[in-house]
Amino acid sequence: MGEKIAKTGIKRDNDLMYYIKGGDVWATPRKKPNQPKGKAQKVAAAGIEMDYSKYLYYLDGDGDVARKERQVGGSKRKTTKKAAAPKKAPAKKAAPAKKAAPAKKAPAKKAPAKKAPAKKKKK
Repeated sequence: MGEKIAKTGIKRDNDLMYYIKGGDVWATPRKKPNQPKGKAQKVAAAGIEMDYSKYLYYLDGDGDVARKERQVGGSKRKTTKKAAAPKKAPAKKAAPAKKAAPAKKAPAKKAPAKKAPAKKKKK
């Protein structure tokens, strides 16, 4: 998928999430329910020069640091020929006389009251 830039050979652990920060490989424990947040720790010092504007850095399946070119700007759309805009009719010269004002509308009705939420069942 991407190009390998550093061979670290890290054995992955499913309880950790791996990421590249400052040119080094870091791992942080996955958050589990009712457990405190864990501390991140440096796993390997890859010491690579990083260009975040052009590349996305990650730890690949072999445990090596890899990078992939970012898709800046998204995908391009297909260009289609637009139909020519229809020509407008020339403006009328004299405006007709004003009509009588329409009858006033009745005020809007209030919305019905909302129902109370359903009660939760006890187990």
